Amino acid sequence: MDRILAAARIIATARRNRTPLAALPPELAPGDTAEGYQVQRAVHDLLLPQMGSQVGYKIGCTSAVMQQYLDIPQPCGGGVFATGVHESGASFRFGDYVRVGVECEIAVRLARDLAPGEAPFAAARVAEAIEAYHPAIEIVDDRYVKWETLGAPTLIADDFFAAGCVIGKPVARADAPDLLKVAGRAMVNGKEAGRGVGADVLGHPHHALAWLANHLAAEGTGLHAGQIVLTGSLVKTIWLEPGDSVTMQLDGLGTVSADFRN
Repeated sequence: MDRILAAARIIATARRNRTPLAALPPELAPGDTAEGYQVQRAVHDLLLPQMGSQVGYKIGCTSAVMQQYLDIPQPCGGGVFATGVHESGASFRFGDYVRVGVECEIAVRLARDLAPGEAPFAAARVAEAIEAYHPAIEIVDDRYVKWETLGAPTLIADDFFAAGCVIGKPVARADAPDLLKVAGRAMVNGKEAGRGVGADVLGHPHHALAWLANHLAAEGTGLHAGQIVLTGSLVKTIWLEPGDSVTMQLDGLGTVSADFRN
């Protein structure tokens, strides 16, 4: 545990100071994804005073375009915290990030718990626990000297690029369109910068939610009513420039927007 805490302290300090994180010393770097999640939990404990309570999760690498881009073939999870959740129309300071990017996502809000004792979970079962869907912007931060050299366990330890989200208005589960066919378009300064469909997310966003529920159950924790889950990007990450304005359009789910001023 001394190794885990030492690694977590390096990561937490870099995030507090917005200092690009270099590769961890070999004796501290998590050796596999299980250790990566151990370090992640320790990072959360260190950063909770400034991030607020954990209100949900993000799932990365759930689409082929993102798995190919990051060269990581499996989903990876991270935390979503109270101070990082914003409503559509939010304005951010570009300089508050190391290298800020955005992703187009379908978010879900849970109506009930998905407890570890209920595992294993399948897509149909987790769907019944969903209260509503939201169009969402995931804000990501490339806060690394060179992320390509770190490996998935270290990226997981640092919440897999997570830096917050912007959530649009809810659409009740009963009123939602067929997520397989939901087309998402990422617009930057009024021009399309990427597009995808709900089927790109592990075949269906509910599969991503089931993966997360099973992953957490294996760790002895669960998902809780009211939590938000970002199910993964429909588009390749879009890295921004100062002053950019972003809108994500998701057919049948609405739009969500934000800007990143100088």
